[in-house]
This record gives sequence, structure tokens and C-alpha cells, in this order.
Amino acid sequence: MKLLSIAIPSYNSESYMRHAIETLLPGGDEVEILIVNDGSKDGTAAIADEYEKNYPGIVRALHKENGGHGDAVMTGLRNATGLYFKVVDSDDWVDGEAYRKILDTLRTLSAPDAQVDMCISNYVYEKVGAEHKHVVRYTNALPVGRVFTWDDVGTFRMGQYMLMHSVIYRRQMLIDCGLSLPKHTFYVDSLYVYIPMQYVHKMVYLDENFYRYFIGRDDQSIQEQTMIRRMDQQLRVNDLMFSQVDLSRVDHPRKRAYMRNYLEIITGVSTTLLSLSATPEHLELKKRLWKDAKEKYPANYALLRFRMIWLSSKLPGAPGRAMIRFVYRVSRKIFGFN
Repeated sequence: MKLLSIAIPSYNSESYMRHAIETLLPGGDEVEILIVNDGSKDGTAAIADEYEKNYPGIVRALHKENGGHGDAVMTGLRNATGLYFKVVDSDDWVDGEAYRKILDTLRTLSAPDAQVDMCISNYVYEKVGAEHKHVVRYTNALPVGRVFTWDDVGTFRMGQYMLMHSVIYRRQMLIDCGLSLPKHTFYVDSLYVYIPMQYVHKMVYLDENFYRYFIGRDDQSIQEQTMIRRMDQQLRVNDLMFSQVDLSRVDHPRKRAYMRNYLEIITGVSTTLLSLSATPEHLELKKRLWKDAKEKYPANYALLRFRMIWLSSKLPGAPGRAMIRFVYRVSRKIFGFN
């Protein structure tokens, strides 16, 4: 069994995927790199095959019909053999020194009685044109360098969430929790870090700037106008977050608080973008979002209804717009959209 499986969902990625792959190859034989060609129309498939040929036993090329980012992640998971599982998008990359330290740690956590459900590390916004690179760290909320449980978790700051970039999961836990990401849907990253979280008990955090999250391509899904155009998909993900987790049944109060806050910020992103668009259709969708939350998921709604995002959807005039701008600033900080 490999120590770590890394899936690289790749769609028309020929111009940048080599960088992602090259930063992962130093993992050597302990790591398997699964390049998932998601029905690309450019040279992505050929590049994947080239690396599989040049690095047998380390790189595997998986070719499939186009199904979107989530379907590519699930294809990687179904084909993975590693004890732990990580997703690295084809336009991102990892830091070499941090990578070595993470593999050293995972090696010590490979025995059956030593395994953790989730390994957490920092990520860096590699935003084009930004003079200073913003680093998301968790030293104020998580113990560093040792195995811990939710009993040991402190308070997360506003905007401080664990995204796909910061987590490595135990592969079998992902399988056992029944994770399923929808096809042809953007923004499934939120489901990937939210749905399995209810099954996470043992964790380790390394204060290492491991993942480099690139922001700057014109066609990137987190661009604000792109997100507004794809609001149907953002709302689908938001609804799945409401429907697939009953927060009142989450087994630890600190875990429940963290997941509540995460659901709140995703719902805030939806509410904010619909408000910024302000078309009659989107304003009606905003009303429906909260109406459905109240009627279909009352337990989760009860935990959110008196908090800031509920207020942002209800306050009229200038106070409402001010609240929306605040949520928008927080959302930008978390997801990096422009």
C-alpha cells in the first residue's frame, strides 16, 4: 500500500499541469500520483500518459469522459490505494520542504493504532499581481505537531476555515463516510471538506505552508462574475450541504460549531452573490434559498437564523447593503474571488 495518493483533476490543463506534477514527484515510491484526465480536448491526456510512462509505479493516468471536478476527484478516490488521500488541482502546486515534512509525519501515522482521520497544513494564496502572499494558518486554533481530538480545538477566527487545499484525509474514512460529489458541478470543494468532517475524530496539524493555491486565470471558477453566472451550481452545493448533514446530530459541540460556521459562510457566499447580481431572478432565488432552508432543514436553519448572514438577507436598505459588503469581504478573504 502507498502512503499517500494524490489525485490531480485535469481538464484542458496542458499549459500548466506539468508544474503541479513536478512538485509532487519528489514524494517517490511512497506516493502515487493519479492524473485524472476529465475528457480534455487539448494535450492533457498525452502529458498524463507521458508521466505514467516515465514514472511507472508512481504516476498513473486515468482517462474518463468529462464529468466535472467532483467526478474527477471521485475517480481518483476510487482508484487510489494509499493510506491517505489528497487532491491537488492541476493549476496549483506544493512546497517541496513542507511536502517532505508532511510525508515524514504521515509515515509515523501509518500503523493501525496511530492513524488519524485528517492531516491539516497551511495554504498560500498565489494571487497574480499580489505583492504579499496571504497565508492561511491555524496556530491559534489547533495544536501543532501532535495528534489531537476536537476536545483540543480552540476558536477559529472569522474567515479561518479548512478548505480542500489544507486537508489530507485518511482514504478509508472517505470511503466509509459515503462521500459522493455530483457530476458537472462547480464548487464541490465545499462538500469535500464539509461532508466528511462529521466523521473526523483524530487529527494532526503541521504549521507548514504546503499548498500553493493559484488565483489569476480569467476562466477560473472563483472569479466573481463567473460565480454569478453559475449560481445554479453554487446553490446546488449549498442545498446538498444543508441536506446531507444534520448539525444537531454532530457528535461534538466544537465540531458542530465549526461546521455550523462553515455552512453559514457558504450560505453567505450564495446570499451575497445573489444580492450583488440583484436581477429579479436572483433576488427571487435568494428568497427561495432561505425559505427552503427554513422549511426543509429546520434543525440547521435554527442554528443559523439569528446570525449575521440571516440578517444580511433580511435587513432593508443601507444596513442590509452594509452587511452584504461585510460578508463579501469575508468571502473574498476565504475563497480568493475578485
